[in-house]
Amino acid sequence: MKIEIDNVLYNLVIVKKKSTKNTYIRVKDNLDIYVTSNYFTTDKYILDLINNNLDSIKKMIDRVNKKEQKKEKFYYLGKTYDLVYLNNEGIMFGENKVFVNPKFDINKWYKKQASIVFQEELDKMYRSFCYNIPYPSLTIRSMKTRWGVCNVKTKRVTLNLELIKRDIKYLDYVIIHELSHLLYPNHSKDFWKCVEDNMKDYKVVRKELKSDE
Repeated sequence: MKIEIDNVLYNLVIVKKKSTKNTYIRVKDNLDIYVTSNYFTTDKYILDLINNNLDSIKKMIDRVNKKEQKKEKFYYLGKTYDLVYLNNEGIMFGENKVFVNPKFDINKWYKKQASIVFQEELDKMYRSFCYNIPYPSLTIRSMKTRWGVCNVKTKRVTLNLELIKRDIKYLDYVIIHELSHLLYPNHSKDFWKCVEDNMKDYKVVRKELKSDE
């Protein structure tokens, strides 16, 4: 079955199950619209439900489109590249394109680059830090809710792998933020003064980073 939304035809797949009590609408990654309902629910009821929830369905379609567009982009240190799949080995950078083999492990490459770039920036920020603090160890991992973490007891700074995709200034801000926690394990006025002493425009950078979350 087909359904037209904003002059575009979408596949409508209706799945009826005796065990399903309610009716659910979702949009798959291929933009097929799936409706799961009770076995005795009529098609007319389902079509009326779709028409009454067109705004929600359009938002779901928009989210899927944005997610798919993001998949075809490659982000590295603040620059966005078109992702092109070729039968080449490794990864090659063009001016606005990145060429990779379909089997290439991009996440593994990100981790390798992050281990180099993050360590270099940590060393640089530590050398320029205007207060005396212990040198921390570095951990890199993916985190959903934080850009960085500082364990004051173990003197360990953990940085979010996602920062490898952002402009280097955001990485530097997060590093300075976590280094400042080695002096102030809180977010007091003294803590923020320490951050500002080491990055005068931190408020601008912090606001930009938060708006990109």
